[in-house]
Amino acid sequence: MSSDRVTLGANETPEPQRYISLMRLTAKGLAELSDSAARRKRSEERVAALGGRSIAFYATMGPYDFVQVFEMPSNEAMMQYVLTARRDGHVDPLIMPAFDPPTYGGIVERVR
Repeated sequence: MSSDRVTLGANETPEPQRYISLMRLTAKGLAELSDSAARRKRSEERVAALGGRSIAFYATMGPYDFVQVFEMPSNEAMMQYVLTARRDGHVDPLIMPAFDPPTYGGIVERVR
């Protein structure tokens, strides 16, 4: 069985992984809506503490209240962030790994 993992050299660091989060406010999040800006700042601080960064954040209309784009160093860091956010109880996030066009193109080339 072949592995899909990429082996890095001694001086190489992995590229950050991108994620898109679609979030719905919970009843608690709606009840504490006036604290939303402070919670977003705290969220960005948590992401940074895990070695990541928030690339974009949007309030949206439709089935989701917010969309956020992240770069994180690993799935493990993203999972730690998601568990912390869910424990807080203000949002119910749907997290999706995201691939930029060059990365997606490389994947497609390997599928051929």
